[in-house]
Amino acid sequence: MADRSRIPRFYKLSVSDRVKAVRDRGLISDADFQELASGRHTLDTGAADKMIENVVGVMGLPMGLALNFLINAKPYVVPLVVEEPSIVAALSSAAKLVRECGGFEASATDPVLMGQIQVVDVPDINQAKQAILDRKQEVINLANSFHPRMVARGGGALDLEVCVHPLPSKDAQMLVVHLFVDTRNAMGANLVNGMCEGVASLIETISGGHVFLRILSNLTDRALARAAVRIPVELLAAKGYSGEQVRDGVVVASDFAHVDPYRAATHNKGIMNGIDPVAIATGNDWRAIEAGAHAYAARTGRYSSLTRWWADADGSLCGDIELPIKVGIVGGPLQSNPTVALNLRLLGVETATELAQVMAAVGLAQNFAAIRALATDGIQQGHMTLHARSVVTAADTPNEIFDEVLERLVQSGDIKIWKAKEIALEVASEQPPAQPVARAGSETMGTGYGKVVLLGEHAVVYGRHAIAAPIPMTVRALVEDCDSGVHLIIPRWGVEYQLPKASERSRSFERSAGVIFDQLGLANTAMRIEVFPDVPRGMGLGGSAALAVAIVRALDKHFRLELSDDDVNRLAFESEKVAHGNPSGIDNTVACYGRPIVFRPGEPPLLEPLNIPEPIQAVVAMTGLEGLTAKTVGRVRDAWRVNPKLYERIFDEIDAIVLRGIEAIQDQDVPRLGELMNVCHGLLNALQVSTPELERLVALAREHGALGAKLTGGGGGGSIIAVGRDAQALAQAIRGEGYQAFPITIGGALDAP
Repeated sequence: MADRSRIPRFYKLSVSDRVKAVRDRGLISDADFQELASGRHTLDTGAADKMIENVVGVMGLPMGLALNFLINAKPYVVPLVVEEPSIVAALSSAAKLVRECGGFEASATDPVLMGQIQVVDVPDINQAKQAILDRKQEVINLANSFHPRMVARGGGALDLEVCVHPLPSKDAQMLVVHLFVDTRNAMGANLVNGMCEGVASLIETISGGHVFLRILSNLTDRALARAAVRIPVELLAAKGYSGEQVRDGVVVASDFAHVDPYRAATHNKGIMNGIDPVAIATGNDWRAIEAGAHAYAARTGRYSSLTRWWADADGSLCGDIELPIKVGIVGGPLQSNPTVALNLRLLGVETATELAQVMAAVGLAQNFAAIRALATDGIQQGHMTLHARSVVTAADTPNEIFDEVLERLVQSGDIKIWKAKEIALEVASEQPPAQPVARAGSETMGTGYGKVVLLGEHAVVYGRHAIAAPIPMTVRALVEDCDSGVHLIIPRWGVEYQLPKASERSRSFERSAGVIFDQLGLANTAMRIEVFPDVPRGMGLGGSAALAVAIVRALDKHFRLELSDDDVNRLAFESEKVAHGNPSGIDNTVACYGRPIVFRPGEPPLLEPLNIPEPIQAVVAMTGLEGLTAKTVGRVRDAWRVNPKLYERIFDEIDAIVLRGIEAIQDQDVPRLGELMNVCHGLLNALQVSTPELERLVALAREHGALGAKLTGGGGGGSIIAVGRDAQALAQAIRGEGYQAFPITIGGALDAP
């Protein structure tokens, strides 16, 4: 059984020999073999004419098989209908690798589809909503009366909910009734639409309004499919790259897609490169699946990636995916298209939920294959390959030599504006391009650490204590000489331009960097600064301070300034003042020294290393919504000015919690620390710096075993910090809810920069 999905050298066989090999493995019957071998399985024009209108012919698409899949310990050969090359081979290769470490784990919720019934012209919205809810069972019973056979199979209408939405065209409100239907192994679109039609008159009677639209929703977030994988690092080595390089490249690529919707769109398209061909091959509505997937990717209000990749405590690469997949394995397509029935038999799924699990695993495999290729071939091509076209444009390259300059620039591996200009001159004069300049090594890079605040944010701005610790995320910077100007390049953020000389034209992070140049006497010195941030922007993890520290240290190394750590910290603090207005200094201090500290602002500030006898397991989880520290700090300051006595009392209470927290940490009393964190979060909520997304994450962490959880940093979005006894399990549980989370240990020193 376990060997049926493994067909060595399958890609080297002829088409007829492949069909025989599939038959010999017992994946298809003799009858199916005859259908494939003769071509009788293909759709003829007569059958096509019964499927849609105005038929004039049939367009063919290649059908291939992805091999090697092992999902929930069951082997699969996956049929794919797709015209794009490399997808089938990439999937088979990824599945083979994953098979070596136990295969994919997948799950799916019940196949529930939602129908929507729009009700307008309602005399009393609130009364109508309550009346529908009061008679919910009556509506459900009526819906089920139209499809008793579905109910007999264990499906049917299960529940309903009522939503109130604005109706802008009438300057009024409308009701929307959501009817949830388990369609079992059917796709269920017609079934759900019929139920919505059938209960419309009853809804009108109950609400007193007028039913308008009655149709299913393709955002099927009650029918979620998930898949996960863990790949030991030693299995990842390939193409001259170590397993660690490949793993880290995949994680960095995943981070890019998580924070940048432009990258996420392409990232998710790659996922659907795997899922859509399975949907087409099995007769399912790939357009509906696409719509639901992309809507789900934007469910937090910001479009993001459908997968997450991270390194676990053992250094293995871990990945997971969650998206709505509502599919069927019975119904009209099986009778109308003979290839669909053959493919379902070949695939061997027994239920619609099993098919959804397979599709989720295929999507995760395709995503891994794509970003692994980018993380290896992409590294070889240079870290700015994806930005090469914009770099050539920025170099004012003439149209007639644009493509040639672009090709040579990519080949050089040095994707810089100065290099593009140099190549353009060479192309214009028909001279061969110069050899690329050797890059400086990592020893010339400056590093700043990200951070979490365990206790005391916001109150620390007003002279109280706070506890903060570094996290295993850094910002690194590299300074190189150039001919003119100060060029700032941050590939992950899509930043590459020359900083303007006029301060009024500068953006915030340019002005904060300008302070550093002025104080070091480098404002008129030509240079290129390349920044490689692991710390995400706007997540409350000290990204701006880490950026400032990294740049100062890179300048120090390049220009041999012989700055002390205190000098670096002072300069970074000046930069933070420009970025945030009234910072406490805690972010730049942790970014600089990379140690857990107790901090209190002042002249001089109190800065004491925090004694942590045993490392504390913790999890950082991100909402995905950027929080602007300057904005939340300003909001608290405005409220403090209006009611200083009240806010000073809150700050005093937070300060007392911090001091108790120091005792709890030194006593190794993590449950008490967790309780103090919970109370501190309540006080931060009272300061109005929390958000519904942060509250949701805090609640999730506590529900999944956190001893304590609170927002960390400025708030207004961003991240939370949670402590518990099993950080790995807690992080995995939070990721299972669709958020990015990673375990950390608080205590001990990080590597010095």
